[in-house]
Amino acid sequence: MRRRRTLLAACVLSAPIATALLPAAEAAVPPEHAVVVCQSASFYANYDSASGPVGLKRVLGYGDKIGHTPGSHPVYNGWAASFDYGPNDWGYLRIECIGGYDSW
Repeated sequence: MRRRRTLLAACVLSAPIATALLPAAEAAVPPEHAVVVCQSASFYANYDSASGPVGLKRVLGYGDKIGHTPGSHPVYNGWAASFDYGPNDWGYLRIECIGGYDSW
């Protein structure tokens, strides 16, 4: 019985730690389908609260298929955690460049 309680306590205490270690852009909620509505949008690997977006991955063009779920995926100073369906990876782009939700 004591062993079971110890194991249960370890599981309960480790859950918040594991959650804190996950990168912010890797959200548990599947992204809603959207598209890039700007002529071009820089897509960055991460967002640093002190210096802004870091690690330019690529530039997305108008109509590129992306994903973002308002209210579930983080937005920092106008930079939204988004999923690029081209190479299937997470990153950040300007929130005003996301539109056309559920258009595809």
